[in-house]
Amino acid sequence: MEKVAVISDIHGNLTALEAVLENIRERGIDTIFCLGDLIGKGPNSRKAVERIKEICEVVLLGNWDDFMQKPLDFEEGQWHQKQLGEEALAYLSTLPFHHDFYMSGKYVRLYHASAKSIYHRVVPMRDSHEEKLAMFENTENINAGEEGRTPDVVGYGDIHAALIEPIHPQKTLFNTGSVGNSLDIPQATYSILHGKYLSKEPAAFSIEIVRVPYDIEKEIAIAGEMGMPNLDAYALELREAKYRGAPKKV
Repeated sequence: MEKVAVISDIHGNLTALEAVLENIRERGIDTIFCLGDLIGKGPNSRKAVERIKEICEVVLLGNWDDFMQKPLDFEEGQWHQKQLGEEALAYLSTLPFHHDFYMSGKYVRLYHASAKSIYHRVVPMRDSHEEKLAMFENTENINAGEEGRTPDVVGYGDIHAALIEPIHPQKTLFNTGSVGNSLDIPQATYSILHGKYLSKEPAAFSIEIVRVPYDIEKEIAIAGEMGMPNLDAYALELREAKYRGAPKKV
């Protein structure tokens, strides 16, 4: 059995990223895929980009990776752009939309948010069966190759909440969670695919969700020392796994 680590949504949190990479090393995993959103929210976007370039075989485009390339008129966005620099931003502009491969006879597709767009959010806990089935479609963003096959397994990031859900008929949807900005549990999260990598022959296949504790207070302190704007919102998300834009309960 081989293992593929799938990480996503680092968001400039180098403390969480290094904790996850250490866990991946301890498990003897050499193949790592990243599903985007390397940058923003956390203080070390440029270093996160550099690290991901070093260790990931595949890196996909996320919504933050895309919109940070555009002119921004708010302080936090401009701070992250300045911290990134031209070289990192240029690298982000080259990232592909999706990655397809076989594993244990299953056709697996990975992307950041949905088959429709890096900005189209699908939350399985609330969205319809039809919306989830659409995650497996071949859209204009997908190069499905000559066979035009639709995937048996789809993995994505974006919502910062890990899950594995069987989708009738005979499909599997999984979210790999967030390394640097988890919003379901205050720990770094990633996933591992177990099976025969690149094999079209049916064999055992499984998906594992991994939670990794890391020094959240250290990360918040780093952001403070660097003068990152909107620090309180970042600290709330890391400490309590609560989205800064969530409506407040009355």
